[in-house]
Amino acid sequence: QVQLVESGGGLVQPGGSLRLSCTASGRIDGIVAMGWYRQPPGKDREFVGGIYSGGQTKYADSVQGRFSVSRDIAWKAAYLQMNNLKPEDTAVYLCKMVGWGTEYWGQGTQVTVSS
Repeated sequence: QVQLVESGGGLVQPGGSLRLSCTASGRIDGIVAMGWYRQPPGKDREFVGGIYSGGQTKYADSVQGRFSVSRDIAWKAAYLQMNNLKPEDTAVYLCKMVGWGTEYWGQGTQVTVSS
């Protein structure tokens, strides 16, 4: 059974940085993607960024140039580096990992950007 554990969320001031981590308690066979989503208060969940088995990365327009997704060599952990944070980035951030036809989600971690 795979569980994803997230850490790194918290309260930061505008312009600050945070690095979120997502680690898998078990190995995901045939992993093809790791990604991050977020759900702002009162809004739908939205894609933030992802990294794929071929090494490609994708980002939402709203975070392009500010956020970056990375992983460890063993595909056991995903990271989201968030720079130049804005109040609009306030949301619950969720990690997602995709294996052979199966996807796993983290519990979500709160990121609040406020002065």
